Amino acid sequence: MSDSIFVGAAEVAEILDISKALAYRMIRDWNEELKKKGYTTVQGRVSREYFKEKIYGMNKKGDD
Repeated sequence: MSDSIFVGAAEVAEILDISKALAYRMIRDWNEELKKKGYTTVQGRVSREYFKEKIYGMNKKGDD
């Protein structure tokens, strides 16, 4: 995994072994959730921390 603050659809698709189209849809949904919480978002990318929070098992101890 990259050290970038954001994760894009290609990386989400690779990590989760899903299509890029599905990854884009997931990112769009997550960004909508973040906007409702008052955060600024970047189209086509999502915060790496939020991604880890949304995917069960990604935020276990030792992962960075």
